[in-house]
Amino acid sequence: MTPTLVWGAVILYTLIALGVAWRSRERGSQTPDMAHYFLGGRRMGGLVSALSYSATTYSAFMMVGLAGLTYAGGVGALGFEIVYFAGVSLVAIFGPRFWAVGKAFGFVTPSEMLGHRYANRAVAVVMALVSSLFLIPYAAVQLAGVGYLLSGMTDGAIGFTTGVAVATALALLFTFIAGIRSVMWTDALQALLMIVAATLVALLVVASLGGFAAVFETLAREHPEALTVPGSGLFTPATFLGLTIPWFFFSLSNPQVSQRLFMPASLPAMRRMLIGFLCFGLVYTVVSVMWGFSALIAFPDLASSDLATPTLLASAHVPPVLGVVVMVGILAAAVSTIDSIMLTLSSMLSRDVYAMTRGGGDERRQLRAGKMVLPVIALLALGFAELRLDLIAVLSVAASTGLVVTVPALIGAFFWRRGTAAGALASMLGGGVWVLGLYATGATPLGWPPGIWALPVAAALFVVVSLCTAAPRHTADTFIATAERALPWRR
Repeated sequence: MTPTLVWGAVILYTLIALGVAWRSRERGSQTPDMAHYFLGGRRMGGLVSALSYSATTYSAFMMVGLAGLTYAGGVGALGFEIVYFAGVSLVAIFGPRFWAVGKAFGFVTPSEMLGHRYANRAVAVVMALVSSLFLIPYAAVQLAGVGYLLSGMTDGAIGFTTGVAVATALALLFTFIAGIRSVMWTDALQALLMIVAATLVALLVVASLGGFAAVFETLAREHPEALTVPGSGLFTPATFLGLTIPWFFFSLSNPQVSQRLFMPASLPAMRRMLIGFLCFGLVYTVVSVMWGFSALIAFPDLASSDLATPTLLASAHVPPVLGVVVMVGILAAAVSTIDSIMLTLSSMLSRDVYAMTRGGGDERRQLRAGKMVLPVIALLALGFAELRLDLIAVLSVAASTGLVVTVPALIGAFFWRRGTAAGALASMLGGGVWVLGLYATGATPLGWPPGIWALPVAAALFVVVSLCTAAPRHTADTFIATAERALPWRR
């Protein structure tokens, strides 16, 4: 595919997306406070929330990462993603509770919420720092996905670094225009582009290979390992659990996702968000897996599985115009995840870390600090992306493995009055050090990868330390009672 066609498509998408972002700014409140900039004033509707939630969650991981994981490991990749789908049920449990306490206490970030619940601002600071430590590499994975995509589709004419820089610049533009409002409205545009283009082109590719029956007959004959587990050996039981356990808790552990539970205008809007996301995700999962299978049939000897989608899009199986539309959809998906991560981390660092050093600070100073942090986060992610580490899907899960150490404190906040600040700190710090140690040394105690160990270690630390320390009973009672009042069967 020619660089001219690719650049033309990127420029056209940028102009349209910037127009949508600017229009959202005109409709949004200009009040200079944290809730308006980072939460859209808590007035987001169900449809926009659903599309934005989908675009943020289904990033470059899906069409590049999940397709590549399918190419490398076969049908086990579908099972891996279905486990994530099952984990979305956590939103039905925690979503109304997040929304209720966020509205009642004015929380802007999940870390601020934990700091209040455990009556200790150090809990908020530690969660913000742990999230930054693991989310910046996850943002870098999205940037790398764009770099591989543009480079692969143009046969290297557009360099990897150029692709990464383009994605970084777009993410910064969208976040600065109007904060989360511009991000959510551009996300909605991007989600529609993603699902329509990817589905249409996937059907065309399958048709060019002889149809669904022919695709699976060819796989059974030439790549039978792709239709079995463990198949090629990538998905052994331990590896599968190590990948899927962190992914199951993604909707709770990743703050750029859980923060969105503060944003809907009402509980019915949140319900529409969840239903819309599930419908979107089911289609996009099937499409991404079929991309991986199609690439395996058409190009069985790729040097890297992460090149499966770029190679397929640049091939004769896809008309150039449609191929470039899908490319823009993947670029848009990656950018939507990056700018959401940047906004969430900047809100946590300014609301919790900066405010603590300044004795709280007013809203204007916090917002100014948050905007100043945005380019720093972007540059850190860009530097990490330049390492060009392989297998995007595995790197994405590695980031979620680190974030899963926050899950015991989050669950305990709503369901265990005995939980304490010391327990929350021990689980996040001790669990985070444990995960980093396992990844740094390559150790797999009992043959289990870090993804299996992270949650039980963090949970054990949370429970044991909490039982040995005093709980903030009054704060816990008030917090949990406020959350419970939001449940439909309690009203």
